[in-house]
Amino acid sequence: MAPRSRVARYQPMAKLGDWLEPHPHGILVKPIDAWIDPSIPTAKALVTHGHADHARGGHEAVWATPETLAIMDARYGPQAGNPVAYGETIRMGEVDIGFVPAGHVLGSAQIVLDYRGERIVVSGDYKRRADPTCTPFEPVKCDVFITEATFGLPVFRHPDTGDEIDKLIAALRANPDRCVVVGAYALGKAQRVIAELRERGHEAPIYIHGALQKLCDLYAEHGVRLGELLPVADAKKADMAGHVVMCPPGALNDRWSRRLPDPITAMASGWMRVRGRARQKNVELPLILSDHADWDELTTTLTEIAPQEVWVTHGREDALVHWCMTRQIKARALALVGFEDEDD
Repeated sequence: MAPRSRVARYQPMAKLGDWLEPHPHGILVKPIDAWIDPSIPTAKALVTHGHADHARGGHEAVWATPETLAIMDARYGPQAGNPVAYGETIRMGEVDIGFVPAGHVLGSAQIVLDYRGERIVVSGDYKRRADPTCTPFEPVKCDVFITEATFGLPVFRHPDTGDEIDKLIAALRANPDRCVVVGAYALGKAQRVIAELRERGHEAPIYIHGALQKLCDLYAEHGVRLGELLPVADAKKADMAGHVVMCPPGALNDRWSRRLPDPITAMASGWMRVRGRARQKNVELPLILSDHADWDELTTTLTEIAPQEVWVTHGREDALVHWCMTRQIKARALALVGFEDEDD
């Protein structure tokens, strides 16, 4: 009887990026047991930026840019923070970790991970438009690019920022006996509207809701030019006529707004492109001003970076995944939870 032949056994090939493990509450970097933007307290957190859907309190140790750590301190109290400046690389175990500008809000970063010859970039939230309040997005070539898709549909193409700010200034000049009250998220959007107004030559005092004061002060401390800001609480109704007033979106239709002189209600958000949202919020002056990439920025970025694979964290995933697949780029949507659109 002939001897039975021996069957060769092969180790399965490792998949690209298999050292990163997406979970509903964040992305695990397995070789170092660290989490990116975890939504629950962890021992080691790498945080892309300070918005509450990415930065939570309660971690034993946090690595982020100095600005993001300052934002987290302001929101959650002192953090066990380890600052990493743009362009700096740190090493944990066998993983090299760098923080590169994302252009989203002050201190926002893409996290660049290098491990055993592979590079993965976790972009967090990002945009490609110029923004006087933060460092511009920096594209990084990589094997796997992890991207958002908040405005990941071809219908979303954001207009020129200057044109939107000019609409606000024109409404103010046409109604000198009224004020224009602008609803804008407290971190990033409010400061950007103010800074963009200053860039367009509007140097008059701007009145702000008390909920914006702490983060406006923080931005000013980090060198962002916001000009003269006055608290609404200390002003008389007549004082605010002919001026811009800034507040969180929730205050637009609140009792607080009754103290304002016949306000023109505006809101700054990428979602103001959707007319139904503007009507729902009783917005007279929709300002399409987003801190997220629109469809063209998303696809241009992927073309420029040319990754082998694209992973989509949240937003309108299906359209962007389809766009990638038609261009022979492997793509998939991640089942992450808690990444909302509160910052836009």
